[in-house]
Amino acid sequence: MKAVVFGGERTVEFMTFPDPTPGVGEVVLEMKASGMCGTDLKFYRLPRTAALEMVGLSSDAGPVIAGHEPCGIVAAVGPGVTERQARVGDRVMVHHYAGCQVCPHCRTGWTQLCDNELVVYGYNGHGAHAPYMKVPAYSLVPLPQSVSFEAGAAISCGTGTAYGGLLRLDTSARDTIAIVGQGPVGLSATALASAMGARVIALDIDDDRLARAREFGATDTINPKNIDAVAAINQLTRGLGADLTMDSAGSAESRLLAVRGAKKWGKVCLIGEGGSMTVDVSPDILRKQLSIIGSWTFSTVGQEECARFCAEHDIPVDALFSRRWKLDQAGEAYQWFDHQSSGKGVFLF
Repeated sequence: MKAVVFGGERTVEFMTFPDPTPGVGEVVLEMKASGMCGTDLKFYRLPRTAALEMVGLSSDAGPVIAGHEPCGIVAAVGPGVTERQARVGDRVMVHHYAGCQVCPHCRTGWTQLCDNELVVYGYNGHGAHAPYMKVPAYSLVPLPQSVSFEAGAAISCGTGTAYGGLLRLDTSARDTIAIVGQGPVGLSATALASAMGARVIALDIDDDRLARAREFGATDTINPKNIDAVAAINQLTRGLGADLTMDSAGSAESRLLAVRGAKKWGKVCLIGEGGSMTVDVSPDILRKQLSIIGSWTFSTVGQEECARFCAEHDIPVDALFSRRWKLDQAGEAYQWFDHQSSGKGVFLF
């Protein structure tokens, strides 16, 4: 089969791999959708030497197929896989990690926190930018019939990450939440928080993204490039600040805005990857009795719950996608994804 590998310096390479065969406890999926995530761009943009090392092109282990937002149907099952785990034809998402399945984190569905032998698909294990993908049966998450494959791909990373962060915040109808960053993850958080009954204040430095945020359920929007965003949040909340805040942008400025936009006794959730944050601890945290929470993706249980929530509340996950591509258009697709600012892409098979 032909699959996509990141080659560094903003290039992708098409390489030929054997069609996978399931071993003990494994299944092979026929891919139906494979999403493009902002994390992919970090690998796509790497210097070539670093990229070759990352994907295994310069090692005996061999190259690694890209993509960590998989969704498809079960095509084959290996020995030891029970019908309760998987049957040929099942519509499934993938929790895109493999672990030891022995440590406490693996046993509770938080495989990404594995203490022993973490594999992240698309990074150090073969990912979803290929016609077929082999994964352990325990990593499968059922996809409701009313949820499309492309929506399932989004739930397998970005949308699921937003849902996981909102659960960490215990979001409900009693809350006003300020969500900083309205890319695909932040936009998912806006739609999900609105469906949970919360009042959503959406923040972004791109007016087009803010317009989309209103379509996804935001009550108010703020562009920090134009006004004092903390003052604007305070004005919208009777001078108190937001009950909850979430940063999905991952910049030092956006994180600080999330901290300073929260009210006394408020809660802040950081889900944007990378970078750092500098705060004035006493006024920004201690003297506000602030709780700051980190949230990294979601458990297998959380991913299944997110998919059900999206189905039951008609969350417009499909609307996150601005472009849909065929796999042989991967070079053009990643060039587009590298330069656009308001959409998400997906490969459909």
